[in-house]
Amino acid sequence: MLLCSMIFRLNLLTHKFSTAIKISKTSAMNASKCYFRYVEAEEKIDVSFLLKVKDAVRQFNFRRQPTENIQTLCNRIEMNVQKVMAKKKKKNEKTSVDTKIKIAVLDVNNQEMSDKYSCKDLFDMEGPLKVQICEQFYEAVFNAPWIININLPKSLLLGFPVYPENFETLYTIKEKCDFKWYTGKPVNDQGNVVSDIHINWIPVGNSYSYVPTSVDVGMKLKLECTPGNNNTIGPAVETISTTLVEAGPGPCPFETRHQFTASKLKDSSFRCVSYNILADLYCDSDFTRSVLHPYCPPYALQMDYRKQLILKELEGYNADIYCLQEVDKKIFNNSLEPFLDSIGLKGLFYKKGKTVSEGLACFYRKSRFEMLEEENILLADAIKTLPCLQSIWDTIKDNKPLLDRLLDRSTVASATILQSKDNLDEIVIVANTHLYFHPDADHIRLLQGGIVIYWLSEIKDNLTKKFQYPEKRISLILCGDFNSVPSCGIYQLYTTGIAPDSLPDWQSNANEKISDLCLTNDLLLGSACGTPPFTNFTVGFADCLDYIFYDKNNIEVEQVIPFPSIEELRAHTALPSIVFPSDHIAIISDLRFKR
Repeated sequence: MLLCSMIFRLNLLTHKFSTAIKISKTSAMNASKCYFRYVEAEEKIDVSFLLKVKDAVRQFNFRRQPTENIQTLCNRIEMNVQKVMAKKKKKNEKTSVDTKIKIAVLDVNNQEMSDKYSCKDLFDMEGPLKVQICEQFYEAVFNAPWIININLPKSLLLGFPVYPENFETLYTIKEKCDFKWYTGKPVNDQGNVVSDIHINWIPVGNSYSYVPTSVDVGMKLKLECTPGNNNTIGPAVETISTTLVEAGPGPCPFETRHQFTASKLKDSSFRCVSYNILADLYCDSDFTRSVLHPYCPPYALQMDYRKQLILKELEGYNADIYCLQEVDKKIFNNSLEPFLDSIGLKGLFYKKGKTVSEGLACFYRKSRFEMLEEENILLADAIKTLPCLQSIWDTIKDNKPLLDRLLDRSTVASATILQSKDNLDEIVIVANTHLYFHPDADHIRLLQGGIVIYWLSEIKDNLTKKFQYPEKRISLILCGDFNSVPSCGIYQLYTTGIAPDSLPDWQSNANEKISDLCLTNDLLLGSACGTPPFTNFTVGFADCLDYIFYDKNNIEVEQVIPFPSIEELRAHTALPSIVFPSDHIAIISDLRFKR
């Protein structure tokens, strides 16, 4: 049976998805069922079925009002089916185009239902219903698992995971879906390109993702997915890659680091990663290609390429907690969250303020931690409103040049409160932030660092009151890109407990200098990875900007994952490059609850 490509559109909530999706020709169940879907948010009912017209099977899709009566629906189906039949009819056929065809909805007794019933009424009726279209009888299926949108990444690389992107569904549980991967040669023995329907597809995998091997280079990939939930399955669909599997960049330095993270941790130990993954917003532009990173091939600056490296890198660290910065919202939704979820990680996204499309992400391993609650703040709002920051606000509120700049920042901070499943008395505040970047803004960053630590101290105090020690022990881990080198005030504030008013940071901009402000910190924090020479390595700047600060009273460091060598960092001039997907280096530490 030959199936043609079919387009169907479905408005879901306020978003419109338009995707060419092929109903799988290998699934016999698809041809015997008529699917009804109630899109409650839009008060629409969608109807879909397959019908053989001449030598091809066509998919028909209808969007109707819930209040429309059944006879009106049948009339609409009849009209559309006749149009398709007319197009297929050969010119020398004498059969009239207007030949009547039978369209009806049948009740449990196989009786034709009258027009007193609406489309919505069908969803509440008992017993199996049928739909007759021409000479074929279909089982009426209501709100079955359904795939709205699915496609494969544009960049397919040998040795790097491939997964379904833009995976949008209705009435579906991803864990209940069935995934089947195929590879196929897009040319025949004579070297001529063949259409997708003539490719000889060979099965190669049956999990959510697939890692291409050397035999896949030059091949296309096909994914067939059957959606499911706890009660039933829906019609299988397939999507075929628009590009071929390529050889890839070869060994990446992060794969050497993976040798130190090959095993997952257990008991009182857990692994933490902090990583600025370089938002597409700041990487793939004419300016970055010609000025910032002219040494890097343009394709390696594109997110389609970089995200494949990022996902493989993150997966290989086998961490329990990931704190990411510069995360594009669409990359979180379409790539990071679904892929990392498939390997056991739960993700949360915290968008920056204003109209910025990137932000923070925190992922934690579901088998090791349970999220109790989460909070986040926009620092520019928090400084004016939170009681715990009143002392800072009172000192700076009359400094207009400073406030104009500070309050215009989109910086956010997040706090994800996790309870260890292996150590039920341990609760960890996992905090994440990305501070202001400008070279003349040490004073802004120190203020932001103070806002974050004061806010986290209040969260810890509140949790301590809620969970009385020794019943629960509350610890803090603060990750991020602080855009601050170890000699600056933030590192001093966090590790020594004080940032005195004599620090040069306060006067990094003469027009905005801050006087008579001393920040203190009662939390004893250490830097889990110390102060490595580089966590950011570009042509114009290279230094330590990223940290994992940890509660030294309750947590200790077991291992710091070694950093790439200077030779590896310079092999392609700087970062990013074809083997480094970001201008930052992931910092990774194995931590342990003290006993």
